[in-house]
Formats: sequence, C-alpha cells, structure tokens
Amino acid sequence: MRQHLARIVTVVLAVGLTTVAVTDASSSGGGDNARTQLNIIAPAAPGGGWDTFGREAQQALMSNGIVNAVRVRNVPGAAGTIGLTQFVQLAGRTDSLLVTGGVMVGGVILQDSDATLEDTTPIARLADDYNVLVVPANSPYQTLDEFMAAWRERPGMAIAGGSLGSIDHLLTGMLADAAGIDPSLTNYIAYAGGGEVVRAMISGSAVGAISSANDFAAQIEVGELRALGISSATPLEEIPTQTFIEQGVDVSMSNWRGLVAPPDIPDEVRDELIAILTEMRDTEEWRDTLDRNDWTDSFMAGEQFERFLDAEVASTEEIIKELGQ
Repeated sequence: MRQHLARIVTVVLAVGLTTVAVTDASSSGGGDNARTQLNIIAPAAPGGGWDTFGREAQQALMSNGIVNAVRVRNVPGAAGTIGLTQFVQLAGRTDSLLVTGGVMVGGVILQDSDATLEDTTPIARLADDYNVLVVPANSPYQTLDEFMAAWRERPGMAIAGGSLGSIDHLLTGMLADAAGIDPSLTNYIAYAGGGEVVRAMISGSAVGAISSANDFAAQIEVGELRALGISSATPLEEIPTQTFIEQGVDVSMSNWRGLVAPPDIPDEVRDELIAILTEMRDTEEWRDTLDRNDWTDSFMAGEQFERFLDAEVASTEEIIKELGQ
C-alpha cells in the first residue's frame, strides 16, 4: 500500500525542506539510479545514534563500490519527527533514504506527528542495540532485585533517560509494570541525549537511568556507574551484563535501526534499494561496524520489515497508553 502508487516524476519541495539538503537529481544524475548517488537523511544531530548509523552505512556502501556517492544530511528534532515530516514530502524520490528506529515510533505517537512511518516505503531493518539500567557507583542498590524492591516502595523515584517516547521511556514503563508498579506513577525525567543522562546520573539528579549500553560504556568501565541489567532477550557475549530475563524480570526490548524510502516509489526502485542494503549487510566493513558499535545483526527487508513496523506501532501505542501519556 505504501509503494504501489504511480511514480511522481516532478517533486515540489515544501518550504523549509532545503534543510534536508537533498541533492537535486537533475544535477547529480542520481534521481533514477540509487547506485549512482544516494542521500541518507539522519533525523538527529551529528554524533547521535542515528547519525552514527547513517555514516557507518555511508562508509560501507562507498568503500565496497555498492553506491558511487553517498551523502549524509542531518535534520534533528522531536524524536526524528521533523526529519520524517520533511522526508515524506519527497514522494517518488528514488535517491533518498531516511534513518529510522524504535525512537521514531514512539516519537510519532507522542508528538502527534502528521507524518508517520506508514507514509514511507519500508526498506530494511539492519541492526539492534540494547539498553541498560544503571545506578551511580555509590548507589545503595547493588542488584536489580534491590533496585526493583526500592522502586516498589517509592514509585516516584527519579529515572533518567532520553526523549519521551524513546526506547528508554518505553522500557521504564515495562520495567515498572513488571515490578508491580502502575507505569503512570513513574517519575521519568527526559533528557535530549545520552551525554545529558550520564551527567544526571553522576551528579545524583536521578536514582537510576536507562539508555543505550554504548552511552554508559565508558562510565561503567571506569566504575562511575553500575549496570544492573540489559534489555536483550538473550545474553550478549560482548556486554557482560545480565539480562533482565536472566534475573527473573520478563522484559526485553531492542533499540532497532533501519532505513525507509519516500512514499510512492516504483516497485523496481524499492527492490533495488533492498538489494543495495542486502549487499552492504554482507560486507566485511558492515560486520566490523556491528562489532565496533556492539550492534546485533537483525536484518529484515521489504514486506517482512513492513509487518514488523506494524507490530511495533501497535505495541508502542499500548505501552504509551499504560504510561498515561
């Protein structure tokens, strides 16, 4: 339903879309062939997870000659929904991809965004990473059991994390529910990024925090923070932290990352973009990327990815409802 409409040859860019800085296809020669030039839009500021993902993909695609030229542009704000809103106006564009992930699913719902992922053409999910629950090194809570017991006694104790609707926020609600706490009673403090969450923890502004394992890795290694559990469904060899499930808390959630295309592209273009990302996934450079960032390969493409997105939206809506948002 997302990709079967007729191709729109002339695209009228809305006011403000120049911030996306998509190269004009008539001058680049890339409008009809994504292997000539590809524009990857990262709907976040430089240095964040989506930006890193887009630039790692850029490197793997170009170094292996899969695409001749790849440009990454940043359109930050509102859990990715500003970039998404601009991106869906590129209907029919055959040389552009948008980085997306679980954070955007929640952001769309909480921001009441006019644009949704249903307005895009799903291409592929490529990688997952996972969140950890941490406490400061001087915290009295040495184990997950101790933390959960204290949380039950004081449901309003401050939990820090990323933006509202993020994986951090959703996971907070799921853990509260597993602890027998009404998720709407949680005191979740949202920060703009992982660096701010780390500072909140070290300064004592929050009792615990939930964010990407990568955000906390350096502080855990030097002993400033203590990890109590990780959100993967199974143990991860590269991250020596017990899962919540291993510790008797039946909660798991991945922070997945993937790429979507604009609406209304021809089927053959969608298939070519899937082929491009499938080739990238099989390169040594991409395997190195997964290892270096502690990402888990979770490749799925096309209709399988579309079904996954539908399920993600439904489950996220339910969690947000429980959180009272």
